Amino acid sequence: MASKPNIVIIFADDLGYGDLGCYGSKINKTPTLDKMADEGKKFLDFYVSSPVCSPSRASLLTGCYPQRISFGTFDGLRVLFPGQGIGLSTEEDTIAKILKDSGYNTKIIGKWHCGDQKEFLPTNHGFDSYFGIPYSNDMGIQREIKDYYPNDSTLAKVTEWDRPPLPLIRDKEVIQEQPDQRSIAERYTEDAVKFLRNNKDNPFFLYLAHMQVHLPLYAAEKFVTESENGDYGACVASIDWSTEVIFDELKELGIDENTIVVFTSDNGSRLQNQGGSNGDLKGRKGQTWEGGQRVPCIIRWPGKIAPGSKCNEIATTMDFLPSITKLVGGEFPSNKIDGIEMADLLFSNEKSSKRDVFYYYNEDDLEAVRYKNWKLHIKKEGAKVNELYDLSKDIGEENNVFDENKNIVEDLLVSIDNCIRELGDKSLNITGTEVRPAARIENPKTLTTYEKNHPYMYAEYDKGERG
Repeated sequence: MASKPNIVIIFADDLGYGDLGCYGSKINKTPTLDKMADEGKKFLDFYVSSPVCSPSRASLLTGCYPQRISFGTFDGLRVLFPGQGIGLSTEEDTIAKILKDSGYNTKIIGKWHCGDQKEFLPTNHGFDSYFGIPYSNDMGIQREIKDYYPNDSTLAKVTEWDRPPLPLIRDKEVIQEQPDQRSIAERYTEDAVKFLRNNKDNPFFLYLAHMQVHLPLYAAEKFVTESENGDYGACVASIDWSTEVIFDELKELGIDENTIVVFTSDNGSRLQNQGGSNGDLKGRKGQTWEGGQRVPCIIRWPGKIAPGSKCNEIATTMDFLPSITKLVGGEFPSNKIDGIEMADLLFSNEKSSKRDVFYYYNEDDLEAVRYKNWKLHIKKEGAKVNELYDLSKDIGEENNVFDENKNIVEDLLVSIDNCIRELGDKSLNITGTEVRPAARIENPKTLTTYEKNHPYMYAEYDKGERG
């Protein structure tokens, strides 16, 4: 290898298993991502470690189940909200930190959602620079939103106009409040192109985390006009267009063949009549059915990954950190992680996975486990269940074979007990023996505050959707 490979991870938000043409969509326009699958490897059994975004994103970055790094819940909330004093600990080694120490220039563009206090922002976690909205795009001033914060949270007393305007950040500085969301994908892509050009002669890591297709759904008018699936289809097309720009630039710069591009999503689709699809999978975002955590994943590396290959082996976002570390000759984290080094499976033509077990946590409760083709559900949202599915024959989790396979169930329950002992289970009041704390600060503040006379571009966003 002439030089260390460049690495680009494109992370969509709430994009479902069935939302791309190459995963079965007949309604969304995704020619670039379909071509990426034709030129690379498409994973069919690929997972994120949480069905919601803050835990999922921290897991991608650290190679850990969220519960190991105390990112399963946040003082009772499922995701981080603006102004909370919790964030990803700087004691954790991230992909960015490892790559930076290995001589890479590192950049994050888009959604961070691992803590909005200045102590928690990406430039404290191995990224040289940051440009983006630090949390979900529905967390700004928005019309018709009366229940912005959950009623049982410590933030529930916040009044409508106390909600912070949505911040757009450059490194640690807010450069705009309430930005026009229809143009954000283009601004992100422009910033990505600038980064690629500035680093074409050096190894680089670009983490491009789109706001789409999280609610509210905003896309440029071109995509809205051409969509056959409303605003949702427009947002999917926007992501596809951005990916096309990235590939075009890599080719123009002559670095396409030395660049690994990964495309995946932080969790499954919300569904709920918004236009999203999880294909034949059961469930949705926020659930531990397959539709909540099995997501599209495509990896392209010309000359290293055979075009048009498919992978039915289990792999997860947690496996990126150790696999990338091995690939670039980096130093592995001193803390225990849950990712498995599978550089050959992820970045070459190897077809066998080293991973045969995957645990499904909903917040801090362990609800299911997969071992090879078997998936056992033991509870759902606090209620005990006894359900076993053979995913090799029943991807939709429709045929419960619990009673016919008691020996398999017993083995899986042992695996579950071992996991709970290590990572904990709130519903059972068990604290894991190998759990590390998240970072906390006293007297946290929001990055922005509403000012009645401030000339915001959008004093109120014109959609009442929230995701």
